[in-house]
Amino acid sequence: MKLYTKTGDGGETGLFDGTRVPKSDARVEAYGAVDELDAWLGLIRSGKIDPDLDAILGRIQRDLFALGAQLADPSHRISARVEKATLAQADVARLEGWIDTLDAALPRLRHFVLAGGAPAGAQLHLARTVCRRAERRIVALGGDAIDPVLLIYINRVSDLLFAMARTVNTRAGVSEHEW
Repeated sequence: MKLYTKTGDGGETGLFDGTRVPKSDARVEAYGAVDELDAWLGLIRSGKIDPDLDAILGRIQRDLFALGAQLADPSHRISARVEKATLAQADVARLEGWIDTLDAALPRLRHFVLAGGAPAGAQLHLARTVCRRAERRIVALGGDAIDPVLLIYINRVSDLLFAMARTVNTRAGVSEHEW
């Protein structure tokens, strides 16, 4: 199988149900933003990051593939056939557990903090903003177009990335700059 198919040369792409849409379609924008987030997480993992945080990011990357698959499936068929393409409330609860664990070890947050810090901390802040963009793209699809857990999941990922950025900076001994 060749890497290129030439089917997208005219500016269209195929969704999982076979529908052809412009590459500027809202659904493509949404799963494209999720794909960009996944790439940022891969970049962060390629650098120096603690093993516990690396494991969390690895799990999120796998979940983001499931999220993207569901966004590319307007007929809602893939999650019924492919278990690894499913996200559920238990996945949200797992994120919340990680957030609570990380947050419990951090100094109390009294103000907004400016993005930055150690290189991995700054990258996590950047990934958080990409995550928020993905969330906005998912919201733009409308509530009837997606499983509601997808929106909850991506919202928690951004919260987790914030907690991870603070964790990286705290572990590195880098002070946060309050606004």
